[in-house]
Amino acid sequence: MQPISIDALHRSESVKLRRFLLRLLGNSADAADAHQETYLRMLAALSRTQVEQPSAFLFQIANNVALRMRNRQRFESTLFRTLSEAELEGIADGYALPERQAIARQELRRLAAAVDGLPPRCREVFLLVRIDGLANGEVAARLGVSRNMVEKHLIKALLHCRRGFGDRR
Repeated sequence: MQPISIDALHRSESVKLRRFLLRLLGNSADAADAHQETYLRMLAALSRTQVEQPSAFLFQIANNVALRMRNRQRFESTLFRTLSEAELEGIADGYALPERQAIARQELRRLAAAVDGLPPRCREVFLLVRIDGLANGEVAARLGVSRNMVEKHLIKALLHCRRGFGDRR
């Protein structure tokens, strides 16, 4: 099998890949970010595995990147949405809305910092399982590791995140 030239792949697939990502994500800024992320992941994958059909593999990576971006956007929009009048009336704990939002943002930043502090493979496993919603077996197959190793990475990530929040959780 011949080594894959990422430059040749980029020349032959870049326009189709941009259109594909634009269709999936709906705006050019997100599509451009996903396009760049796709090639970065492709480079990383090529350094650790041989690919028989580089074009198909590239588009699978792009699909996963777009899915992750949509899931993250959906999560963030849910996290930071404005409460309705009925929801505001239902708040019984006495926190003012801006204070609750500030606390939620601080906790989200702490969680993001904890996730960013994970070793790369551990972070990748955590995000694939917790954000992309993949099963442990799917993650194991995708990354070329055992299911047991995926579970070890998850445990390590969860313990690390818990330490990032102190004993409160």
